[in-house]
Amino acid sequence: MVERFTTSAIELPAAEEPFKRADLIFYGIDHSGPSFEVRVFANPPRNLDRDSDRDHPSWVGSFYIFGHGGCFGDVGHCDVPGDRDPFDLRSPHPLEPAVRILTVTDAIRGLLDEGKDSVRITLIVHTNEGDPDDVLAFDTVRLATYA
Repeated sequence: MVERFTTSAIELPAAEEPFKRADLIFYGIDHSGPSFEVRVFANPPRNLDRDSDRDHPSWVGSFYIFGHGGCFGDVGHCDVPGDRDPFDLRSPHPLEPAVRILTVTDAIRGLLDEGKDSVRITLIVHTNEGDPDDVLAFDTVRLATYA
């Protein structure tokens, strides 16, 4: 879990390939702890301040996680079950990892207009509860564009 995370370079689509929408998709987000905000920046300077927000020129958006605040049940109550039968029609376990989609179309078009062919995304976590170093955990992020 981290308070701040920067991706490796993510390849941008070719400038001559038009798209209608671009999304950053975050997979496998742990939401078992406190609620938090993730501020997302594209190619920010290395000295990006923790308090940077939507007024910063590299800010592309934010997403929010409504956390569960920990487990208050009996032993095993909050354990997410392993593989489920594909024909199991029950709702997923409430603590299955979350997915968040952040639309970043204008930011990606702006980077392409500047002649960039890749982008590094920096995430900064903000929470009112606990240590921000112990909040954000996720599996992967990808850039998807739609024609």
